Amino acid sequence: MSEVLIIKKRKDFIRVAAKGKKVTAFGLILQAARNLSAENLSPRIGYTVTKKVGKAHIRNRCKRRLRAAAQLVFPKLALPDTDYVLIGRYNTKDLEFSRLVYHLKKALIQINKELTGNDESIPEIAESAADLAD
Repeated sequence: MSEVLIIKKRKDFIRVAAKGKKVTAFGLILQAARNLSAENLSPRIGYTVTKKVGKAHIRNRCKRRLRAAAQLVFPKLALPDTDYVLIGRYNTKDLEFSRLVYHLKKALIQINKELTGNDESIPEIAESAADLAD
């Protein structure tokens, strides 16, 4: 898979929230929608954490943890030509990192199944501790 690009424009965040699919996992919310632009085939990802989660330093820590987890998971599992938005939750900052990665993998596989409609093309996730270390 090629590189994962970053969503920066508010209109893209709003489009994904309005027209995309949504999966809630422990520690995060993942939204996804197909990218409408024809020139870009790479997946794109955006990060957001609301003020309800905490002050700025807590929100920044949540976003850093989500970015680090996404760097491990998205290059392998993200669908091309798809926009993803990761939303941090109140427990993102306290969740053990390996569990955060596990829940992100699980949510990404589930949302990819909903977007594509077929189960055969997407790999299943193993719950072993060795899989979390990869």
